[in-house]
This record gives sequence, structure tokens and C-alpha cells, in this order.
Amino acid sequence: MSQDDTAALQALAGRIFDAARAGDTALLEDALAHGLPLEIRNERGDGLLMLAAYHGREAAVRLLLARGADPNRANDQGQLPLAGAVFKEATGVVEALLQGGAQPDAVGPDGRTALMLAAMFNRDMLVQRLLDAGADKERRDASGKTAAEMARSMGARNALALLE
Repeated sequence: MSQDDTAALQALAGRIFDAARAGDTALLEDALAHGLPLEIRNERGDGLLMLAAYHGREAAVRLLLARGADPNRANDQGQLPLAGAVFKEATGVVEALLQGGAQPDAVGPDGRTALMLAAMFNRDMLVQRLLDAGADKERRDASGKTAAEMARSMGARNALALLE
């Protein structure tokens, strides 16, 4: 492959990752139809689903899940799409990921679950949804803290009320 071909391929990959961030389902659909690997990763190890989830792009998340994207596949830092969506308070994306098979108790590199993140940031609607999906409120992170303890330390009263 020539340097020009390599540069063109890198530019195309960049456009595809940008499409995931922007929620451009038409471009994603076209690229996948033309053989783009569903689990392609960028230089940080972020896949299309991770990028779409983190940026709150529900339609793109649903498209990628329908095509078979793994909702429990972490990036190179161990971050998960569900945790990214919770962090960004992307309620529709959280719902899509849970419907698509995301494990509510999957842990990131620090042992934190999506429930713990929701509790810390007082995202009470997401706390309730994750509990409804079977998240374990007694689970502890790497430092030994539960979601309720995290909510308490952050002054997240609404989340704490749901967890106690």
C-alpha cells in the first residue's frame, strides 16, 4: 500500500469515527454495508459504539447494536459504553444499551459500575433505571465503596434516597 493509500484510508477512518460521534447514521450504515468492521477501533481503543454512546447519539447506538456491536466491550482504558452514557446523562442511550444487552454491573478499571457513577452525580432517574435492570447496589468498587457511600460522599441526596 502506498503512502497516499495509507493517508486516504486514515482520513476515511477519521470520518467514520467522526460520524459515530456526530450520530451520522447514514454514513455509518453505508460504511458498514461496504464492509467496515463493526468493531473497528481508533488510536485510543474507542469503538464506534463507545463514541456514539459517550456523545449521546441514541440512533447511532441503536443502529450499531442492531448490527451486532458488543455493548460490553471496553476501550483500551477499560471504559464501557454504559458508563460513558451515564456520565453524559444520556438517558436514551442508557436505555438502548440496556435493551441491547449491556450488563448493568460491568466494571471499569477502578471497579466502578454505571450505578456508582449515576449515584455519584445524583442522576436519580438513571440510578432507578439501573436498579430496575438488576444493578447490584451492594457491589463495591476497588476501594471498597458502594454506590450509596459514593452518593453520600458527593452529597447526592436523591440518588442516596433510592439506594438506602
